[in-house]
Amino acid sequence: MRIPAFRLLAAIALGASFAAPAAAQDADPATMMAMQEPVVVGDLAVTQAWARATPPAAMAGAGYLTITNNGAVDDRLVAVQTDVATNPQIHEMAMDSGNMTMRELPDGVVIPAGESVTLQPGGFHLMLIGLDEAGLVQGTIVKVTLVFEVAGSVDVDLVVYPIGSDGPAGEDGGMGGM
Repeated sequence: MRIPAFRLLAAIALGASFAAPAAAQDADPATMMAMQEPVVVGDLAVTQAWARATPPAAMAGAGYLTITNNGAVDDRLVAVQTDVATNPQIHEMAMDSGNMTMRELPDGVVIPAGESVTLQPGGFHLMLIGLDEAGLVQGTIVKVTLVFEVAGSVDVDLVVYPIGSDGPAGEDGGMGGM
């Protein structure tokens, strides 16, 4: 018997909410986020670092954050490193001829002097490809290292919000759009 794709995806998402360890489910991502201090490296400050939970055995997940360049010189996010994914990348989602596309940005993302760049759903983001079987579990922390052209490297904790969440931008951690 064939199961329609939308029903299969709904079942996977529902199952993921019950599959996370009890301790992880008890952790409140909004509270964890509120306790986060900005991470500073050189003239850059990284804030609002989060990821979305994935179903177990998912092959990829995404991370989001805001980078503020308080300096007088542009910088560039050139790489992301983490132990939770075998192939972490910097990606962009964008409309192209009426179609949503996603692509790796091998040259990274420019962080203009005096400005902020937000990596968010539907735009620039960290793509964590090759996750282990557990995937990204709600209420946990994913450690990543961001590599910048000028400022150097900095370790950042991504707070894992529920599947489908809008993260800290959503009201009460929301369960909004993808």
